[in-house]
Amino acid sequence: MARSTLERILFAVLASYLLPVDGARADDPSDAIVSVNGQINFVEQYHPAFRAPYSGPNSLDSGSRGDETFALSVIAGLHLWNGAEAYADPEVDQGFGLSKTLGVAGFPNGEAYRLGSSVPYFRLQRLYLRQSFGGDSLVITAGKFAVTDIFDTNAYAHDPGNDFLNWAIIDSGAFDYAADAWGFTYGAAAEWTQAWWTLRAGFFDLSRFPNTTALVRGFGQYEVVSEFEVRHEIAGQPGKVKLLGFVNRGRMGSYADAVALAAASNSVPDIALVRRPAFRPGAALNIEQQLNDSLGAFARLSWNDGSEEAFDFTEINRSLAAGLSLKGTDWSRPDDTVGVAGVVDELSRPAQLYFAAGGMGILIGDGHLRYGTENILEMYYRAALIRHVAISFDYQFISDPAYTRDRGPVSIFGFRLHTEF
Repeated sequence: MARSTLERILFAVLASYLLPVDGARADDPSDAIVSVNGQINFVEQYHPAFRAPYSGPNSLDSGSRGDETFALSVIAGLHLWNGAEAYADPEVDQGFGLSKTLGVAGFPNGEAYRLGSSVPYFRLQRLYLRQSFGGDSLVITAGKFAVTDIFDTNAYAHDPGNDFLNWAIIDSGAFDYAADAWGFTYGAAAEWTQAWWTLRAGFFDLSRFPNTTALVRGFGQYEVVSEFEVRHEIAGQPGKVKLLGFVNRGRMGSYADAVALAAASNSVPDIALVRRPAFRPGAALNIEQQLNDSLGAFARLSWNDGSEEAFDFTEINRSLAAGLSLKGTDWSRPDDTVGVAGVVDELSRPAQLYFAAGGMGILIGDGHLRYGTENILEMYYRAALIRHVAISFDYQFISDPAYTRDRGPVSIFGFRLHTEF
């Protein structure tokens, strides 16, 4: 490893011991007036060279390559009045996803944003107010946060700092949730919880243009999302089933219109030339089920309207993911976890024709396309080392990166360091 990488690892380990640890979780300050917690996540990924007879502007680099990401996040909570808390999440980030977070629709690093920097930079990623009524039976959250803080969560696959890393495993691949290029947005959500079910609904701000750093002003482009959660037991083991629906409303381009315009002008399709106000709906089914005290299973099935371009997440129109998570109780390592999951991502027919003609998207665009489903297998082992410090070893196999049968397969090897303070 480079010296800079070793320095980051040593800093993360020392921080877990030198910085104070608050007994309350940052998102649940309970009786504390002020709660401060944080985490540091470092991810290094590498892939050897793979077969690639051609490449485009958004292709995964076919040569041997490694990249890293580093994030220091501090979450501060402040109790304001009965049932009300305010939260702030200042964050320092540095690094890049593989190939500058391009070339795979189900991208392999959930800690990587769609932009990167070789030097650390600061952003206030979250700033929101949460008000609870009736002993948490109704919770309203408003401000700046991630849609996936509240929607599409899963106990076994949703935390890239501790479990899986692939975008299409930690979130529903076809859930095109509102976000800026860092994954956050402005909006509000309400959660109504009863004995065995919860109903959630939210309204959020889309980007000004697809895959950009700036959010549109005044909610002129928006997302409406709702989710119904049912809690149950099977053979005495708890589980959840969540059904989510969303609609995005914004200026977006039709793949068919872009291909038709390119054919008429004898050029390469450019989705930006055919953008107009449109709706883009989608849905996701999200299941988690504990099988015993150590073993859990999960599955996600998602879909969106593939006639329109992806707006804020990635180019996936249909996705099916499933996996298992096992704690190390049986080998006397109860704080360790091993996970294995697979995902199959698909493009709609209009999207296939667009990318085959040379079109570019948010994450993909090889300049050509001999279409195949993007099949991904991920395995990880998370080992708890010392207090507040864990390392993980991760492996991902991607058969047809960016749906291109002519490129790949590619193996991606990963190392992750996670600390909490």
